[in-house]
Amino acid sequence: MRKSKTLKNGFTLIELLVVISIIALLASIVLVSLNTARQKARDARRIADIRTIQQALNLYFDVQGRYPAILDSLKPTYLAQVPLDPKDNSAYEYACLKDAASGGNEGRGFHLAAILEDTSHSALQTDADANVSSYEKCTGSANDFNGQTAGWYDIKP
Repeated sequence: MRKSKTLKNGFTLIELLVVISIIALLASIVLVSLNTARQKARDARRIADIRTIQQALNLYFDVQGRYPAILDSLKPTYLAQVPLDPKDNSAYEYACLKDAASGGNEGRGFHLAAILEDTSHSALQTDADANVSSYEKCTGSANDFNGQTAGWYDIKP
């Protein structure tokens, strides 16, 4: 008598479930890494935006002798567009300050900031960390803010 050999073609249900679970695990690891990379990219963009705005403010000051009350005053001469936060397109924090020492002249200082998603970012070690200024705000400017709040990358002249 001859024994017939039957070959099983295909995979068992268990084998398929194991492969699917491994693929799902790898996909979740990749997604978590991708979110972290996106967060770091947005923070790098925020820091670059703040430095770009700072340069435009300095150019404005050189020509006008004061800082503008609002950032939109930088358009179109000093900036084509005022940069916005890359995550939600909100404006960066900006306050134009009077100088109390020179009789309250408008636009003698400013406070500019972005809120970083990574509160342990190395740039936060070298920022201004300025408190709310005792100087008055310029006419038409937003109120000053506390740059010591966690995650706030702020600069002053």
